[in-house]
Amino acid sequence: MTRLLFSLSLLLLSVGARAQDLLTKTTGEEVQVKVLEITPAEVRYKRTDNPEGPLFILRRTDVFMIRYANGTKELLNGSTAPAQPVPPAPAAAVAPATGLVVPGDEPPAYEEIHLNGPRLGVTVLTGGVVDRADRELGLNPFLTQFGWQFETRIFRMPNGTSGLLEIVPLIGGLEQGQFLPSLNALIGIRGPKGFEFGLGPNVSPDGAHIALAVGTSFRSNGINFPVNFAVVPGNGGARFSLLFGFNSRTR
Repeated sequence: MTRLLFSLSLLLLSVGARAQDLLTKTTGEEVQVKVLEITPAEVRYKRTDNPEGPLFILRRTDVFMIRYANGTKELLNGSTAPAQPVPPAPAAAVAPATGLVVPGDEPPAYEEIHLNGPRLGVTVLTGGVVDRADRELGLNPFLTQFGWQFETRIFRMPNGTSGLLEIVPLIGGLEQGQFLPSLNALIGIRGPKGFEFGLGPNVSPDGAHIALAVGTSFRSNGINFPVNFAVVPGNGGARFSLLFGFNSRTR
C-alpha cells in the first residue's frame, strides 16, 4: 500500500511539472511559470510555486525563450534555436471527405482583442471641398471632430505585427452650429513598435470616398494614446484630419 501511494505521488508530481511553462531570461535564468499573456512589449506570468501570488511583468526584450507545457518553444529575441516539431492538427480540423485541412478548419492562432475609446481632433478642407462646403452649408474650412474608436485586433504574429479592423464614427462642425456625421471603416496593419496604417471607406454628407490613415500609439500605465493622420480625397479637393484619443483593452 505504501508503495502504491508513493507511486501515485510521483505520478502527480510529474504531471504537475509537465503543466508548467519554462521561461528563460536573456541572462540565462530559468523560471517555472504559467504564462498569461504576451504582448509586443511585455510578458505577463505567475510563478507556479505561488499561483495565487502577484502578477509578474517582464519586458519582452528581457525574455530569450518560453518553453510551454506542451513541449513547444517560442523565441522572443530573434535568436536561433533547434527547430521544434510542429504539433499535428487536431483530428476535428481534418476534413473527413478529403483528409485535407482547409482554411477555416484550423484552430484560431490568437484571440481577438478590442481597444475602444474616444477620439477628437480637427479636419481641414481644401480645394473644391471648401467651395462646396461654403456654398451649401456656409462652413469654414476648419472643423472640429468628436467621436469614438472601435478597434478589433484580429491577429498578432510572433514578431508583434498585428492585423486590425477599426470603425470610427465622428461628428464634425459643432463649433459652427452644424451636425456633420461621418463613418470610417479601416483595415490596417500595426507594426511591433506601434506604427500603423490603414485603408477603407469613408461615408459623410460629402459622399462616399476612400480614406487613408497612418499613425502610431503611445502607451503609459496600461493606457494607449493613439495619434492618427488621415486624408480623404474627392470632389476636386481633399479633407485632412488629425485625430487623437485614448483607449484600453477590453474583451
